[in-house]
This record gives sequence, structure tokens and C-alpha cells, in this order.
Amino acid sequence: MNCEFERKLTIPLEVKRQYPLSSKTERNIAQKREQLKAIFDGTSGRKVLVIGPCSADNEDAVLSYLERLAKLQEKVEDKLMLVPRIYTGKPRTTGEGYKGMLHQPDPSGKPDVFHGILAMRHMHMKAVEQSGLICADEMLYTENYKYVDDLMGYVAVGARSVEDQQHRLTASAIEVPVGMKNPPSGDLSVMLNAIRTAQNPHSFIYRGWAVHSVGNSYAHAILRGSMNGPNYEYDYLKKLSDLYSAMDLENEAVIVDTNHSNSNKDPFKQPQIVSSVLESCKKDKEISSLVKGFMIESYIEDGCQSIGGGVFGKSITDSCLGWEKTQKLVYDIAAEI
Repeated sequence: MNCEFERKLTIPLEVKRQYPLSSKTERNIAQKREQLKAIFDGTSGRKVLVIGPCSADNEDAVLSYLERLAKLQEKVEDKLMLVPRIYTGKPRTTGEGYKGMLHQPDPSGKPDVFHGILAMRHMHMKAVEQSGLICADEMLYTENYKYVDDLMGYVAVGARSVEDQQHRLTASAIEVPVGMKNPPSGDLSVMLNAIRTAQNPHSFIYRGWAVHSVGNSYAHAILRGSMNGPNYEYDYLKKLSDLYSAMDLENEAVIVDTNHSNSNKDPFKQPQIVSSVLESCKKDKEISSLVKGFMIESYIEDGCQSIGGGVFGKSITDSCLGWEKTQKLVYDIAAEI
């Protein structure tokens, strides 16, 4: 191969031994996972907010954000389940730019995947231990899931990965809800075919092993807009509901991503998008049952900055809602459902 083999990476078992979970944390994760699954199978009437920064580039800032989020969770417990976004890998359309903590544990430094794996595990572990919440990450690389599989509460498969066979098959082996985004083209059939694949059992190759999955009945849709524009409006939700029914999939569910192509990456439009979706839910019982919650990009400070900008808790990738606007949005959602 026309590349340099730098070093063989540590296996997941060794990383887990280096950063083990306490019995208390394991029990909390198990309990919270069941609560989240109850939202997706309709047992619980709560909604879920997958909420947090575009990219988790700084552990101290992420933990400070989660401290705020945990206090907010206590106040909306009866209506909402908050699942923090801790995204450690960032897809890049052209392959250029910051690729996340996994690649660069120091955003200003050189790529270092070995220490990126350790930093990813450490941050996810500290997040769960200190906040008591279970977290979400995007499965950018399927083989990396095993480094944090005992910590995860929610997994997202991105718009560029949703057509990939390995992502679909790996999702079928994951034990927590997995959201499948629609591709950039906006083709809903691609997303629904990914969900069907993930919900079924498969035999495939994973990390050098022949494995057999049991299927993930909690695989579901994420609408994130497309190159043709947003797809959160009533007509899109109604169309998705009809397509879901026609395919006879388990646990029909959608999370509406309020940023990305739905907001044209304007984070300050997110409250407006949430309001529109909640109006659709009030208008149609089927849509209300289908919509399980929202994905919201939020951090301590409004907007974004360049790498090395020096503002604590401000995104170095896509712009986010700051904390004051986030807090108001969460209270508004809780009041509306």
C-alpha cells in the first residue's frame, strides 16, 4: 500500500483496562439505556434531545457544558431525556480540516490517533461519571466503536456513512439506539434501507473476526435536510410516516436534526425548527408518535471560532447555540410537549 504504517494501535480491551468503569457507573448506564429505549419503543411519552457541541474538541469545556446540562435535566426530567453529543470524529466533505479528537487530541497539534483513542475513551468516561447522563457519538469509523461501546447511550450514522455496508452491518450489532441520517441527496429510501439492514441479523467481518449480529430494533431515522433544502416540515414528516408504515419496520421513530442542512448551518434557526415540528406533532397524532425528539447543536458560547481562538466552550467547527439560548430552548420544548 502507498502509505506509511506508523504503529499498531492498542486493542479495545487494553484501553478499557486502562480506563475501567466502576460498578456504579455501569449500573447507571444500564438504567439510562433502558429509559432511552423506552422512548423509542413508545413505552415512555418523553422526548429525547441529543444535544451538545458540533465537535467535542476540549475535555474541560465539554465537562463544564455537561455540568450545566445535568442540572437542566433535573428540571425537565418528566418531559425530556437529555443525551449529550460528544462527537469525537468529524466527517470532512473534502477530507480537509479538523477531523475531531480521535485524530487530533490537541486541535492545534499534529494528528495522533493512538493518543486520540485514549483521549476519546477518557472524555466519554469522565462525562458519564461526572454528569450521570449517557452520551452520544457519531460512528464515523465502525472499528472504533469497541473502544467506547460500554459507555454509549446513543450512536449516530452520518449522512455520508449511511450508504456504507459496514456501517449498516455494525449498527445491527449495536446494543443502543442508532440513528441513521438521510444522505446529502435527501433520498429517504437510502436511509430507510439502512434502517431495515440494521434491524436485521447479519454475518460479517468486524475487527478481524467473523461475527454474527442479532439486529438492532432501535435503529431509526434522522432527518438532517439535504442539498435541496430542509426536510423537517409537515409534508416531509407525513411522507416519512407513510414510508415507514409501508416498510413494516420496528419501533417507527425519527429524530429531527435542527442544524446542518435543515438550518443551512445557522444555529440560531434551531428554535424555529423545533417549534415547527412541534406544531406538526399537535396537528397529526401519527407524526407526534413518530417524532421522538431533536438533535441540537449547542455549547457554552454562541457561534464558532477558528482553532486556537481561545474562547472557552466555543465551537471550532460548526456554529452552536450558546448556553442561555440553549436553556431557554429546552424549557420551551418541555412546556410544549
